[in-house]
Amino acid sequence: MGRVRVAGFSLSLDGFGAGPEQSLQDPLGKRGGELHGWLRGTKTFLAMVGKGGGSEGVDETFAHRSMDGCGAFILGRNMFTPERGEWLDASWKGWWGDDPPYHAPTFILTHHAREPIVMEGGTTFHFVTDGIHAALERARDAAGTRDVKIGGGVSTVRQYLQAGLVDELHFALSPVLLGRGEAMFEGLDLPALGYGVMESTATALATHVVLGREANRTAKP
Repeated sequence: MGRVRVAGFSLSLDGFGAGPEQSLQDPLGKRGGELHGWLRGTKTFLAMVGKGGGSEGVDETFAHRSMDGCGAFILGRNMFTPERGEWLDASWKGWWGDDPPYHAPTFILTHHAREPIVMEGGTTFHFVTDGIHAALERARDAAGTRDVKIGGGVSTVRQYLQAGLVDELHFALSPVLLGRGEAMFEGLDLPALGYGVMESTATALATHVVLGREANRTAKP
């Protein structure tokens, strides 16, 4: 069985993982896109959107690691759609077009049932209405020996953290202050939940911090 991990998750310096007021025009909330400056120029990201080229180096290494080895994904509903409540637009298939970047079974947490959606490139969206544990069980079955990635958003990551179900987390702290939005750490005592800093590496665009459950590990210089 693989690990359950959060990876490539961008945060502002004041701890927000998305801006307020998500909409079709602002899928990450207002100013949320500013958190991902470290990612957009990497070789991995450009390949995801069908382009060549891109940067190498530390940011690219973490971008590659964020997707490598993942056999299934779990997303909160708002990572799939800005729509709330009952499904009204049956034509909506996510933010990413016909070939989403997951290329693996992807489980969407929702209160409203919907039939699976088969996309190009190996991604199938499955809609799970019976909670985070059921979604993780299905994702683990689908992933086999590969990792399950909790892809977000903030509320979904927090739920899995509070339930003690995440083995490793990689946050990319961007040099941005949002002031308001979706707060990642509010009310969470990460040391009490068993997490410590395993790795910390800074670039011009982000500080990459890896948290894990291995006791007595300290940050790398």
